[in-house]
Amino acid sequence: MPCTESSRQEACGASATRLIQHNRRMSRAIEITTERLILRQWRDSDREPYAALNADPAVMRFFAGTVSREGSDRDIDAWRSAIDDRGWSNWAAELRESGTFIGFIGLSIPRRALPFMPCVELGYRLARAHWGKGYATESSKAALRVGFGRLGLEEIVSFTTRLNLPSRAVMERVGMTNANEDFDHPAYPEGSALRRCCLYRLSAERWAQSATATGPAPGGP
Repeated sequence: MPCTESSRQEACGASATRLIQHNRRMSRAIEITTERLILRQWRDSDREPYAALNADPAVMRFFAGTVSREGSDRDIDAWRSAIDDRGWSNWAAELRESGTFIGFIGLSIPRRALPFMPCVELGYRLARAHWGKGYATESSKAALRVGFGRLGLEEIVSFTTRLNLPSRAVMERVGMTNANEDFDHPAYPEGSALRRCCLYRLSAERWAQSATATGPAPGGP
């Protein structure tokens, strides 16, 4: 059952705690294979292309700014550690056909304090050369199947600045709905047109009723 407004934080917080405790006992990282992509653990060879992605002003136009190589490395270190620890986080994404690194897609627990915490977030960021090909939608659907079908999450959220219409379109294509709980994200400075963000939610119950749930959870039993 989805979390109601009055019980959401308590119920979702308990769910997140149980999930982390359960997955700390996992023996291996989850890897997801879709029709065209592999979502996998991070490698040192991903550091350079991920830093290049984060240094591209077009990729980062809806963020507070570009990210340095050091900041990009911190992302990778944190996500790799989380995958080692519990089996899942933001996965490195590569093309099955060529092995080319294209960005990340995954499920993570936000590191910043946000008004709807605790939660598990669906996130994605792709290099510009790989936009417009449906990769974000394809991989996000697979990540949701793992989150709900394999990990037993009760709810998954996603959020972005209200101006980021391409990202919002992906959220809607995978079955998420605008919760009408807009908030100011602390990563953006006061007065920034990007500071006001929108929150999208998807409950396990609604996901199970949607076409997104069709097919077995990827990544193995």
